[in-house]
Amino acid sequence: MAGVLVVTGGSRGIGAATAKLGAARGYKVAVNYNRSPDRAEALVKEIEQNGGRAIAVQADVSREADVVRLFETVDRELGRVTALFNNAGVVHRLTPITEFTEDALADMWRINITSQFLSAREAAKRMSTRFGGQGGAIVNMSSAAARLGGPNGSLAYAASKGAIDTFTTGLAIELGPQGIRVNAVRPGLIETTIHDDMGDPERLERLRPTIPLQRTGTVEEVAETVLWLLSPQASYVTNAIVDVGGGR
Repeated sequence: MAGVLVVTGGSRGIGAATAKLGAARGYKVAVNYNRSPDRAEALVKEIEQNGGRAIAVQADVSREADVVRLFETVDRELGRVTALFNNAGVVHRLTPITEFTEDALADMWRINITSQFLSAREAAKRMSTRFGGQGGAIVNMSSAAARLGGPNGSLAYAASKGAIDTFTTGLAIELGPQGIRVNAVRPGLIETTIHDDMGDPERLERLRPTIPLQRTGTVEEVAETVLWLLSPQASYVTNAIVDVGGGR
């Protein structure tokens, strides 16, 4: 067996694609969700119908008590986590700098940054050879916005993902001696509902000509990269931030 994989924000998009692919590769999968029980349960049912093992676990991973409960549930029902995809995150509607509010910024930091720190902490406690674990791998969700800056509406989102890039580097160096590899993926223009959430449903069509490969990416292509980074085939890869953006 490949081990136990926790996917935060796993009920849709890249998270759901990674959960399905992980199950197909032999992982027992915990699909974390916050407000989408129907989607999460449908995903678990699909995985199990295809011969996999999965559970859906509700938790707001920006809240410490919820994260502790999530990992304790995984311990009890699937076993000790060996792989974490730190995927949960949020985007806001496009907002220029002159219209940002303190509450909106705090919400962005809490969901996009605090959640990854808390989930990584709980995973590290279980994976670390220092605490009797067998090692493991963590992949954090970043974004091409961390490189591009997110001007004209996505500054806060871009800044939050820039923080994740820095977090990934520091965490990889800290946890490497404890048998844990830490990497990140930076998706570019991917076919998900994130663009609708931003209030810009035409964004993919408008920006497609700026992509050297002249097409947008799929959630499955990002999931393949995540699963490779988690796999033994990437056993000497840590502190890497992998762009999945068609060259943009």
